[in-house]
Amino acid sequence: MEFFRHTEWPMWFGYAAVASSVITCAMKTMIPLRVVSMTCNALFIVYGFFGGIYPTLVLNLILLPLNTVRLQQMRKLIQDVEAAASYGETSIDWLKPFMSRLKFHKGDIVFRKGDVADAMYYSVSGRYRLCEMGIEIPSGQVFGDLGLLAPGNQRTQTIECVEDGEALTASYQQVKELYFQNPQFGFYFLRLTSERLFENIARLEQELARKNEALAQLGQTPA
Repeated sequence: MEFFRHTEWPMWFGYAAVASSVITCAMKTMIPLRVVSMTCNALFIVYGFFGGIYPTLVLNLILLPLNTVRLQQMRKLIQDVEAAASYGETSIDWLKPFMSRLKFHKGDIVFRKGDVADAMYYSVSGRYRLCEMGIEIPSGQVFGDLGLLAPGNQRTQTIECVEDGEALTASYQQVKELYFQNPQFGFYFLRLTSERLFENIARLEQELARKNEALAQLGQTPA
């Protein structure tokens, strides 16, 4: 009891600040951590001001607005992610401002299977073909995007230009920078690649169905 009687009241703010500081070290999520850190800063400010501990006062006068800004940024990030999660459009308009234009002529190989994948493409005009699968890529189609997610970043197909045309291209470095800087683009890119993957699966199923139908007409057993 003697300790409590002789402890000046600013010290209690100091002890509370120390306790909240310890709590922040045990927290696992950022928003609650920032909130508790701001509480800790406020307590240390009261303690430093009324207790005459000016280094502590100055330090927390700097940290409080910094934590406030970081908290607002984190909340905005979460709002952006939530907005992106409900954003269903996968238009290439997201990427066009960051892409450069290339011309291809009939017979040109855009990239070969096994090449290191370092860019994605959007066909503006002309026609392109997946050589291994025999599938044509019409204008207005994204291709080469799955290489960013492929093991070893290697191309899984060879793309040949079968009709003169133009394509837009963006390097994977640009895509990565956009992915980490803009959560909406991150969700857009995931939707885009998932959509492309399902389109490829649908094409393979259609091709298999055609082959099975042709075999059935010849009186052979389908695969």
